Amino acid sequence: MIHQANTKTATFNNHQLPETAMPSAISIKDLVKEYPGVNAVRNLSLEIKEGEFFGLLGPNGAGKTTTLGILTGLVNRDSGEVTLFGKDVEKNYVEARRLIGLVPQEFNFDIFEKVYNILDFNGGYFGLSKKERAQRIETILKDLQLWEKRSTPARFLSGGMKRKLMIARALIHHPKILILDEPTAGVDVETRKSMWKYLQKLNKEGTTILLTTHYLEEAEFLCERIAIINKGRIIKLDNKQNLLKLHGKDAKLEEVFTHLTTNDNQ
Repeated sequence: MIHQANTKTATFNNHQLPETAMPSAISIKDLVKEYPGVNAVRNLSLEIKEGEFFGLLGPNGAGKTTTLGILTGLVNRDSGEVTLFGKDVEKNYVEARRLIGLVPQEFNFDIFEKVYNILDFNGGYFGLSKKERAQRIETILKDLQLWEKRSTPARFLSGGMKRKLMIARALIHHPKILILDEPTAGVDVETRKSMWKYLQKLNKEGTTILLTTHYLEEAEFLCERIAIINKGRIIKLDNKQNLLKLHGKDAKLEEVFTHLTTNDNQ
């Protein structure tokens, strides 16, 4: 896990390294994506180091969803470079896609299928053996308190359980990068906090996590570094502590976010 420091060094696998020497999990350089009449992403550049818990925040229409779509190979870029551990997301799509576990906003499974079968099918899709799938499914479902629901059709799960199932589905193939798009939307406070705890555990075990969320307290609690995006470009990128200092003592991330986005005139 990476711990940012003002001296521009970081701890990686118990070794102090200059920040510039840290391996990049996600590298975005001069990314551009346009739709008719809309500059969705405008020369966006971003480096996320291996082991980081990184927040990508912005108002609706800022370009977050398009950026995530390009990262996961669902949207083609117009120009720029996007790599995951050095693998280009378009030129090396299969290799890059295996590095990612994606948790989208919308439910991405058959609600009439049983929980176990949903994960078993996805594990098979990524080439896991039957034995590997069984072991992995049991581990993940127990970690997420869903093991007792393994034979339950997904449509009978609560909203929070469905969100957990989406995380389980994304993790079945041991991805090095987990991308979360509004992972706790519509979830009660208790379930949200249990999900936060699990995500912190994953991150401490080495999983690089990229989070987008409208719950700014979620990003403030979980993320080490945060980029605020507006009108298709990054308007501020810094570690959490420095961002909070922008708005004075005891400031909340929501105050900083509101100030930066409402005063962005470019």
